[in-house]
Amino acid sequence: MRTILLLFFITITSWSQTGNLTGKVTFGTNELAYGSTVIIKGTQKYAIVNDFGRYEFKDLKYGEYILETSSMEGQTRTTKVNINKPNTELNISLDRNGPKDLEEVVIKKSSFRKEIMEKGFAVNVIETQEAAKRNLQTNDLLDRSGGVRIRQNGGLGSAVTYNINGMSGNAIRIFIDGIPIQTYGASFSLNSIPPALIERIEVYKGVVPAYLADDSLGGAINVILKKGSKNMIAASVSYGSFNTIQSNFSTTYRDKSGFTVKANGFQNYSDNDYEVWGRFVYNILPNGRYDYIRAKRFESMYRSYGGRLEAGFTDVEWADNFSISYNGSQDFNQIQHGQYMTKPYKGRFSESAANVFSLNYNKKDFLIKKLDFSIISVYSHRNDVVNDTVKWNYNWNGERAIGLYGQPILSVTGAQQGAPTINHQKSDIFNTRAGFTYNVTENHKIMANGMFYTVDRNEFDEMQPELVRNFMATRDLSKTVSSLAYEMQAFNSRLKGNLFLKNYNLKTEQITPRLANQNGQNTLVVETTSKKTNFTGYGFAGSYAIVPKVLLMFSAEKAIRLPSENEIFGLPGENILSNANLGPEQSNNINAGLRLGPYLINKHKFNLYGNAFWRNTEDKIVRQISDRLNEAVQASPFVNLGKAQSVGFEASLQYSFKEKLFAGINLSKFNSLYKDKYDKNGNILPLYNKQLPNEPYFTVNGNLQYNFKNVIQSKSELNLYYYCGYVAPFYTSWLEIDRTTAQFPQDLGLSYAFPNKQFVVSLDAKNIFDEQVYDNFAAQKPGRAFFIKLNYAINKF
Repeated sequence: MRTILLLFFITITSWSQTGNLTGKVTFGTNELAYGSTVIIKGTQKYAIVNDFGRYEFKDLKYGEYILETSSMEGQTRTTKVNINKPNTELNISLDRNGPKDLEEVVIKKSSFRKEIMEKGFAVNVIETQEAAKRNLQTNDLLDRSGGVRIRQNGGLGSAVTYNINGMSGNAIRIFIDGIPIQTYGASFSLNSIPPALIERIEVYKGVVPAYLADDSLGGAINVILKKGSKNMIAASVSYGSFNTIQSNFSTTYRDKSGFTVKANGFQNYSDNDYEVWGRFVYNILPNGRYDYIRAKRFESMYRSYGGRLEAGFTDVEWADNFSISYNGSQDFNQIQHGQYMTKPYKGRFSESAANVFSLNYNKKDFLIKKLDFSIISVYSHRNDVVNDTVKWNYNWNGERAIGLYGQPILSVTGAQQGAPTINHQKSDIFNTRAGFTYNVTENHKIMANGMFYTVDRNEFDEMQPELVRNFMATRDLSKTVSSLAYEMQAFNSRLKGNLFLKNYNLKTEQITPRLANQNGQNTLVVETTSKKTNFTGYGFAGSYAIVPKVLLMFSAEKAIRLPSENEIFGLPGENILSNANLGPEQSNNINAGLRLGPYLINKHKFNLYGNAFWRNTEDKIVRQISDRLNEAVQASPFVNLGKAQSVGFEASLQYSFKEKLFAGINLSKFNSLYKDKYDKNGNILPLYNKQLPNEPYFTVNGNLQYNFKNVIQSKSELNLYYYCGYVAPFYTSWLEIDRTTAQFPQDLGLSYAFPNKQFVVSLDAKNIFDEQVYDNFAAQKPGRAFFIKLNYAINKF
């Protein structure tokens, strides 16, 4: 600590003559190189070229510097400049080149990516430019990222959870531009947002930076929507197997005053009628015998659409960005089965709609010099309905199940899952995130961030007796997470450190009316449950560059994860039961990693990344797991499991040759063990040191891409793709007999860009060998499928 303070005061007291450096970056002589990056070699200073094609460095000490200018669309250029006066102008021209692989190839000069990766956090940054041309979903991109496993209950639109290095579910927080994704409702999720509307995806593993002030325990996924303000129009449409149709568009207009208008929209539809088979797909014959079959899902349709309109000002004197936006979305989702596939549903479906209004403002040098401020406030009104009134049992042929005497079998509970219901949920959500950053000096900054989240949820069920319906059930939750952080750099930016402190506060209240029989009469009883929680956590992230291309990283955190509204209150559409007594979970997280590269040897480029991790968790929150073989549990609550420990490592190798051939492989291996050893009576628990069920603990994925130029037409581009993924067998319950088989799906694809680069067509073949693939509790996902996609863009008007 003394060393840090000494460096701090030395930096504050240092002084020399300084000047500003500005200029324009173009492709050739006229076309502005938006989004390019200018880096001063030997330092961590960089500038991003704005929408006017300009860059700026302030307060450079007098002397000679070497600039490296790079772009995702152009060749890197090195330029010398001498700063010897208050203002220096230097214009830079770049040459265009071929496309780069954007599926997690670590590119040295990619501004924010480089900055965040060198702070010591275990993080992936996924670019979406290439993926937007193909029929890939946002969740597909995440599933191909090292250490990340997407857990999906079926096809397009089905329930999704996320696993990052042994941490699952809501331990992984999902954000859109730093705002928790649940604010936007089920109809605006990573299931529905196409990659074309996304700038990048940041995946934090374990320790999460303080600016994302939330209660993430095992990591966070932050989706950054496109912010570019150059005039453009882009649209795409795709069609494929299972009658899947998807389309999206986006447009931006900015005038000389800085006034900017953006609009985008999307649409998704799929019958999801793919074939399923295996241990859970059987019909029970009238004599009680199990008849295992291959069958098509018959009620699994998904439909969603939405749009976003944003207006405001960019790069004006009083704001770097000020915008007001409206986001509207709706979806309809047929629910084919519950937690397991042992019983198909018919007539059970959910509908969701959300209207979201937001205000976004950020400004550097806010009120005083060196103080940066940002705030985003969001109000959301959500409507969710679950409809389940069909009283018959059905088999996997979509027919009513027949009993021993030839009569259709009635459901024991009166509906497909539990009692008949038409459950309405109306939610009002308010979310604000604000942050101050004070740049004490070039190498030291202090940051304060706060996030306030509140949800007021009202429920009523049309199928309940009138006496109950007249008293609406209410569910209220408020959460506050605040953080204070200090960042420093030393030894010519080779050493970077980040210390942070977080405070977590949660308050919940439930009011539930129900009928009770008292003295032979039905009486309305109102149950009230409330709970308050307060915790403090802290952490550190740091990195040290031994040499410019060898970076050591370390991060540690005492993290707190508060239960979410759906875990406490339940969510009928996803068969989640309520648990008002659910408590928070805590974890001590440690990461130690190494980044090597990029190394360039005779036009061969290599990047290598490795990270070891340890997670020691108390009161782990998990979906309640069946302890009986083949039990047809269709709905279950979240519970506090107890102690758990996860230890493992991940690694990633990326390779490219002549900007034509790109290859990558990611690997993740860990154990996730139950660590409660004794029961209340001192007896050793039989589950002690067992692998937690429903967590794939060894995964590998790889990809290849090759680029051909001038195919059929001059200046055209043809890209060929190959992807494969391996998932080792894992347990779906505590019983060792409930073990899945290994999975190895493989995909092929191609995209063809016409000479003007405005029109791109792509073809994709997924799971080409029709492997049986599954995630949560062996709920099967789609088999072999084919898709075609058309993209059109106008970048100048």
